[in-house]
Amino acid sequence: MSTPAIALNSAQNDKYQTPMQLSHPTKETQMTLPEFNNDKLLRQALTHRSYVNENPTFREADNERLEFLGDALLTFLSGEYLYQRHPEMAEDRLTRRRSALVDEKQLARFATEISLDLKMRLGKGALREGGITNPNLLSSTFEAFIGAYYLDTEDMDKVREFVWQMFDSVPENVVETRSTVDSKNRFQEWVQANGDTTPPKYVTIQAGGTPHKPEFLAKVYVAEKLYGEGKGKSKKDAEKNAAEDALAKLKKRGLI
Repeated sequence: MSTPAIALNSAQNDKYQTPMQLSHPTKETQMTLPEFNNDKLLRQALTHRSYVNENPTFREADNERLEFLGDALLTFLSGEYLYQRHPEMAEDRLTRRRSALVDEKQLARFATEISLDLKMRLGKGALREGGITNPNLLSSTFEAFIGAYYLDTEDMDKVREFVWQMFDSVPENVVETRSTVDSKNRFQEWVQANGDTTPPKYVTIQAGGTPHKPEFLAKVYVAEKLYGEGKGKSKKDAEKNAAEDALAKLKKRGLI
């Protein structure tokens, strides 16, 4: 199926040209955007609520429900990808790598690589605030795009093939480096950035295992409010996983 090219962030963005090559292909490979059967789904995936709000005669939905679906798909597919690629890797490292593969910055890079930044439909206010370079908007649009592709194909194998190729394009050293960034520091930075002077408090107990192989459970609080919890083979790992859980919950609520 061949469709005409679209205008940049315009009300005329009713058709989309596919396939399109990565702007910066990696590992000597080039990817193309998957072809859609239902153009309406693709348009919805690229439509931010600011565009809908500023165009009262616009009759199509924004991409927030698709974003919800895409987020769930990417969480599953990244876990499956790492489980298959690293059969000997421990759970805590897999968890941190998954976070690195689907965090806001990485998803924003994926969106830019397949030129979704040039196709997003944004309101004027969002554009003035740097919309097409805003990591939060880019990552959300990529999630919505994945959700729309799944609904369009009704074929998880096709979605898996596309998403795993994107994951393969991330250099191994980048994933490893980003996955080792201390999640406790990232969570504390978020707390401080949101005006709370109370540092996160971690409560860690031994929750199982044996004296030689204990298992710990950690819970992280800010001002007595529980933000996340996690398990690990050491107190340090349990606290890191609690911070990762807190960050994941904040992301789902659109707070990071």
